[in-house]
Amino acid sequence: MTVLTPDTEEAIAQIVRAAHEGDGPLELCGGGTRRGLGRPVQAASTLSLAGLNGVTLYEPGELTLVAQAGMSISALTDLLDGENQQLTFEPCDMRALLGTSGEPTIGGAIATGASGPRRLRMGAGRDAVLGVRYVNGQGDVLRAGGRVMKNVTGYDIPKLMCGAYGTLGVLTEISLKVMPKSEVVRTLALPGLSDVGAIDALSTALRMPCDVSAAAHLPASVSKELGFADAVTLLRIEGFETQADYRIQTLRDGLSMFGELTPVESDPWVAIRDAMFFAGDDRAVWRVSMKASEAARYVAVLRDQMDVEAFYDWGGGLIWLACDQGNDAAEPIIRGVLAEYGGHATLVRANETIRAAVPVFEPEPTSIAHLSAGLKAKFDPAGILNPGRMRA
Repeated sequence: MTVLTPDTEEAIAQIVRAAHEGDGPLELCGGGTRRGLGRPVQAASTLSLAGLNGVTLYEPGELTLVAQAGMSISALTDLLDGENQQLTFEPCDMRALLGTSGEPTIGGAIATGASGPRRLRMGAGRDAVLGVRYVNGQGDVLRAGGRVMKNVTGYDIPKLMCGAYGTLGVLTEISLKVMPKSEVVRTLALPGLSDVGAIDALSTALRMPCDVSAAAHLPASVSKELGFADAVTLLRIEGFETQADYRIQTLRDGLSMFGELTPVESDPWVAIRDAMFFAGDDRAVWRVSMKASEAARYVAVLRDQMDVEAFYDWGGGLIWLACDQGNDAAEPIIRGVLAEYGGHATLVRANETIRAAVPVFEPEPTSIAHLSAGLKAKFDPAGILNPGRMRA
């Protein structure tokens, strides 16, 4: 495969124009850590964004940062650490789960819609994006949104680019809202709850005025990898020290019927964010988003029909599943049962043969599929950007 490594936006535009005019489709790549996501791309050339790896604007006092798409998340984190600031949406690192190497980039995180445990409180990656620069499928350099928080101009194309997996345009620059770090971050645990009891406890906690910034439940088969002896239900509190103390006491009082909340000294949230419990094996991995109130019942039905391991994030609204790959990654069962509860399932990890045969993303209703096709035709009329990544 030919790898193209431009280091300017205009060079990228020239490559895309040539592809549009007949050179053929392009696979877009940043650090290469998320290449196993989605369907296999049908392209003979790879367009690498690694050469665009700078920060073009950082105003700590305005909580605004503008970075090129190939900038590594680790470099951005180091920069923000110097001002005691952070990316609010905790983009995940997929290297261990997918068995990839390289450095995760901010462009890859935004293009795949990556969001971690703090989504509960601070929103998804798309909520942190203020504006973008991108090259469309005809090689035009375009800008959407702005570089400041108070921006209301034009259509909300930046959010459209989030989770589009590079099929609508080549992101070259991203404007982001950043936030100060909290003075203290504390994790609390409720041990030994069933899935149903844990979701009830998490829902109760999230209804309380405690600004819980992460809420997860790990059944015993998963929690043991973090050193817990039994199933564990986890809550994270952030803020100033006096705020955190008050919120923790409020949670202890409000959740007393579920057991005693105890502090956790280690940080379990990176492992939860990156689904590290499923790394290092060859099982298929799914992400299922649904109503938290139905999550435990959904998993219980799955367990009656197949061998599946699960844990819950986002208060139960996000379920990570691992099961045998088989010939179809259990897609008929996972989506068949899900149809009774509502929600959508995304196949995160499976071999290329399965990812080419099984709908990786939740099949769209006819009306939505028509809108998606119309958008694709406008942004990338020749279909040269990541062809096959999201649908055949």
